[in-house]
Amino acid sequence: MKQLLFTLALAVSCLVAHAQHFEGKIVYRNTYTSKTPGLSNGQLNSMMGDVQNWYTKAGDYRSELNGTQMAWQVYRNSENKLYSKFTGSNKLLWNDGAANPDSVLSMTLRKGAATILGYACDELTLVCRSGVQKYYFSPRLPVDPDLYQAHRYGNWYAYLSKAGAVPLKMVIETPQFSMESVATGVHPMKLGNTFFAIPADAQTSKSPY
Repeated sequence: MKQLLFTLALAVSCLVAHAQHFEGKIVYRNTYTSKTPGLSNGQLNSMMGDVQNWYTKAGDYRSELNGTQMAWQVYRNSENKLYSKFTGSNKLLWNDGAANPDSVLSMTLRKGAATILGYACDELTLVCRSGVQKYYFSPRLPVDPDLYQAHRYGNWYAYLSKAGAVPLKMVIETPQFSMESVATGVHPMKLGNTFFAIPADAQTSKSPY
């Protein structure tokens, strides 16, 4: 079960500078459908939460969730590590950004596929070993892909290398679950570097997932 939650957390976290690149917060509404026996849609949505606040600046990002199991995730570019905080645990689990158990088999780009919050969005579809990932993005909210060249985990650089922008919608399909994440607010703002810091007294260990 915890491995499934970790995979889900990765999916929502990967939704992240230079002056013209986006810095700030995006709020997403997340909906999950379980394909795992014994785990209902309601249970899955309660565990992961339906609201996600995602912050990014200069290669770092932070994801905060309102579910009962996953509290937050932070990616630190300088370490190329993704830290995950589960509710009820004092220990942070980290994943190496260079490691990726998944792989992308093909990519398809469709121009002008949707309009989200007034932003005209293209659709990038990644067919992966783990399933199908669809991203909707606008070039008006750019992100520098070069900052994430080492972030292979979760296919994040594979997405950014083609899109070069913050996703405003994600649709993830795997054998275990499906997830739809849609932006409900885009808030450019200046963020301090300490916002992405890991607590100095935090216990950390490598994630087994």
